[in-house]
Amino acid sequence: MILAIDVGGTKTLVSSFSFEGKIEETLRFETPREYPAFLDELKKSIGLLKTKKFARCAIALPGRIDRKKGIAIAFGNLLWENIPIRTDLEAILGDVKILLENDAKMAGLYEASLLPDYKKVCYLTVSTGIGGGLIVNGKIDKVTEDAEYGHMLFEHGGKLQRWEEFASGKAIFNKYNMRAADITDPGVWYEVARNIAIGLIDVIAATTPDIIVIGGGVGSHFDKYKEKLESELALYGDAMLKVPPVIGAKNAEEAVIYGCYTLAKQSL
Repeated sequence: MILAIDVGGTKTLVSSFSFEGKIEETLRFETPREYPAFLDELKKSIGLLKTKKFARCAIALPGRIDRKKGIAIAFGNLLWENIPIRTDLEAILGDVKILLENDAKMAGLYEASLLPDYKKVCYLTVSTGIGGGLIVNGKIDKVTEDAEYGHMLFEHGGKLQRWEEFASGKAIFNKYNMRAADITDPGVWYEVARNIAIGLIDVIAATTPDIIVIGGGVGSHFDKYKEKLESELALYGDAMLKVPPVIGAKNAEEAVIYGCYTLAKQSL
């Protein structure tokens, strides 16, 4: 069995998978603001699983991580820093190999597994913030594994801003006082698409993917701005810069937890 853990800013999912990729059990809890309380809740949830023995554990974390040392350096929306998450998990699980990865890259790994005809898949999550990863030949690209797409800087609105400061779900809510799910005005969706395109074209230029997959909360509404985004990206394309196909994530809600399974299975 494989243990998959998806740590989010608001909730944490704990799932056990069969080696064939079937979810056997899933538990969830609200992510506590304090790290010791989080560990207590995690230990309690793992203890409630029927399966007690795992061959691998993969944990998805928001923010920056040190994969070799097993340390979560920064958690984005959670005010935790330099957390020895691997050591703490080992204390709970015992002798189990534990794999750490950024949550957006976990999601990208799974979504890429659904697109076997594409060698290079760039996954972009547009939700509270903006993150993503490049998947090459079915594996997370080691060269760009620490890239933080949402932190790219652009001149926007007369000042220098990070991409996620004007194109993320949080930015959309701050500007329009609406979540993506509530937007019906085509003009607003045009502005959303334009702001996504501003950063996405730089990601394309840097990674030269065969296809782009957009997930996350805003990504789940991809059909509402797909044509607008494609038309904006086409303005930047030329003989030197090929704009690849852009699609919405196939399983945006569960991509991270399935990405945990995928990474763990690859390590067996």
